[in-house]
Amino acid sequence: MATITFDTLKFARRLKEAGVSESQAEAEAEALSEALESQLATKSDISRLEGRIARLEGRIILLQWMLGFLLAGNLTILLKLFM
Repeated sequence: MATITFDTLKFARRLKEAGVSESQAEAEAEALSEALESQLATKSDISRLEGRIARLEGRIILLQWMLGFLLAGNLTILLKLFM
């Protein structure tokens, strides 16, 4: 996972220059810094998850076929019993 480097002092100064009060600028810089501290997914993270999803899709297809054969077998037995 990747993190973003964020200069809170530079951000707060820019807000102050734009007319935002000092306390509000500092609060916004701190809030944005906390929000950006969360980890972000990288391309390798996403490709790894795509691989896992593809394997799971394969297993689901296999289970669908197995269930179909089981139902067909049970239906055949039931038809032979009652007909």
